[in-house]
Amino acid sequence: MSLALSGIGVSRGIAIGKAHFLRGSVEVLEGNLPESLLDEEVARFLEAVETARRQLESLMGRIPEDTSINISAFIETHLLMLDDATISTTPVELIRLHGCNAEWALKLQRDEIVNVFEEMDDPYLRTRRDDVDHVINRILRILLGRGEENGGSDSKELQHAIVLADDLTPAETVLLEHQGIAAFATEYGGPLSHTAILSRSMEIPAVVGVHGVQHYLRDGETIILDGLQGILIASPDENTLTHYRARQQAEQQRRLDLARLSLKPAVSLDEVPVNLMANIELPEDINTDGLASAAGVGLYRTEFLFMNRATPPDEEEQFDCYKGVIEALKGKPLTIRTLDMGADKQVDSGSSRSGSNPALGLRAIRLCLKDMSLFRPQLRAILRASAFGPVHMMVPMLSNTQELQQLLALVDETRNTLQREGQAFSPDIRIGGMIEVPAAALSAADFAARLDFLSIGTNDLIQYTLAIDRVDDEVNYLYDPLHPAVLRLIKMTIDAGRDAGIPVAMCGEMAGDPRYTRLLLGMGLCEFSMHHTSLQEVKRVINNSNIGKLRPLVEELLGNTKAGQIHARIESLNSNLTE
Repeated sequence: MSLALSGIGVSRGIAIGKAHFLRGSVEVLEGNLPESLLDEEVARFLEAVETARRQLESLMGRIPEDTSINISAFIETHLLMLDDATISTTPVELIRLHGCNAEWALKLQRDEIVNVFEEMDDPYLRTRRDDVDHVINRILRILLGRGEENGGSDSKELQHAIVLADDLTPAETVLLEHQGIAAFATEYGGPLSHTAILSRSMEIPAVVGVHGVQHYLRDGETIILDGLQGILIASPDENTLTHYRARQQAEQQRRLDLARLSLKPAVSLDEVPVNLMANIELPEDINTDGLASAAGVGLYRTEFLFMNRATPPDEEEQFDCYKGVIEALKGKPLTIRTLDMGADKQVDSGSSRSGSNPALGLRAIRLCLKDMSLFRPQLRAILRASAFGPVHMMVPMLSNTQELQQLLALVDETRNTLQREGQAFSPDIRIGGMIEVPAAALSAADFAARLDFLSIGTNDLIQYTLAIDRVDDEVNYLYDPLHPAVLRLIKMTIDAGRDAGIPVAMCGEMAGDPRYTRLLLGMGLCEFSMHHTSLQEVKRVINNSNIGKLRPLVEELLGNTKAGQIHARIESLNSNLTE
């Protein structure tokens, strides 16, 4: 009898192969040591940290040159974490304080760090706890004498296998891909982890969050992995295998067809041009092949400049970074989102933590307007970088016009200061706001009257509207982009931009999901920004849609207040892409 396990599909594709387990779980037991052995235990811990460093440096040299992803950036992040006192020094203090073994001290510190990450409101930043786990587990495996990469698996065993593991580091993922794996599934992880992002970039079918995967499946048995639906099927019968082999062939043909679209423009059947932009996480993402077909960058997150460090980057460091990205885009526009960090994600700049609910606390523009030592250097750096190419500045989490008034006054003040100093900047830099708070959507007309563009951040907008956390297993089933209230807020924002004569974009995950493309086109959206791996799929839908015919259909659909019926109507809207 077949067994199906559900998880989160993070990279589409069908794989059929033998299950291959990577046993990566690390069980830690507490041990009490006499004071006479503590110096020796500290030395053992410090040697493990140095061994971890040597392993990562060795990995850098083993990454194949033809890897399209700059995996070195991820490994460098892990090397920087080894230098951080919270990992390399605090456990030493815990060994001496508690008289315990190094493994237990490291576990105590890991739990403390993870608790901080768990309180973060931003789903992407919250999944950075994965990096903490990867680094600490590497040290633990060394301490326990289990330091072999990939559990010592032989390359021949991995060819065409579906790898099952507790979790995978980005470096392990790249190396496994070059050893010929067919797909992977992990017990833990989320859709925004570095490993999930890499799997999409490398087009490895992948499912994460498959609870119990190592209890229900056997090493070497034939399984099917569906990266779109997020399921694993064990012991498939012949009919099931035949069905999925056909889907596998269809998926291969789909990818070939999409590749042919890369140099074609995104234009509807009734000749309406649509702007397709890319979201980027790191400066290195600019070098990704898939970005070549994007019209520019519609969202560049700047938080990564501020993370994993004791002090924030100064103006010059930020300027050099932004300038490098602008020059790499060779004339394509870059939309830089100003710092979106909060009271739970502080750099060591003197800002105090406040509030028991970080999602509703001092974050994003609220933090920036309160802490000018963070915001002024960024504003100056963005404005100075604008002299080197087309730059748009986008402000997250606006919720009232008083914030907007403060922001625009500060931008004008910064421009005047730069002009007096003789610093070059573009006088035409466009200032836009993210609509991700229901209050902002309801006030979109007021924002549109004073800004150059709006961008809808659906990830937060949906969460705030429906009062749910999409990465919380207990309530994420309520996360519904098609909820009538969400659709009304999106339509309200698009209409406000049209009435004010300014463009409206969407940069949340909804923008990169082809299931919603026709709906958004019919609502009047003409600029989408997404992960580069979604560009061609969304373009295919656009190129096979008649926007003029979609508008009355979508208007009728939006008049329906029953969520279940809306889902059915969306399926009908998408049923024939050549209509």
